[in-house]
Amino acid sequence: MSPTLDDQDKLVLRNAAYGAVTLMAAAAGADSPHKVATQGSIALTSATGLVGHVLAEKSQVGDLSGKSAAEIADRVLPALTRSMELLKEQVPEEAENFRGTVLVAVEASARTGKGEPQPTLTAMSQKITQALDAA
Repeated sequence: MSPTLDDQDKLVLRNAAYGAVTLMAAAAGADSPHKVATQGSIALTSATGLVGHVLAEKSQVGDLSGKSAAEIADRVLPALTRSMELLKEQVPEEAENFRGTVLVAVEASARTGKGEPQPTLTAMSQKITQALDAA
């Protein structure tokens, strides 16, 4: 029997993963937020396992908009922590898959330009990692 998650659990995972990419785009400011979002989203679609199936579903995600990165972070960072808690409780073998998938998306988002990522993207990446590891 394959592990399953209910619709609410799946929504939490999608909001957290796509929210992490949204945060990275917000941290990019005027410097290519669309490239940041595109690269991060492409990375999320490459996920495998149960996490890959959940992220590939055509269901809606929650509201990821905000007037500032802080407003978006207020929803997304707790969702990242909650996603890890949820997976560790219900499907422990997928927790590391989710963490790795989100971090690959964050890294892909941060490396859209030439050279090193901007300090704002590096800082946001660290906050996302801390939220994932808080569970």
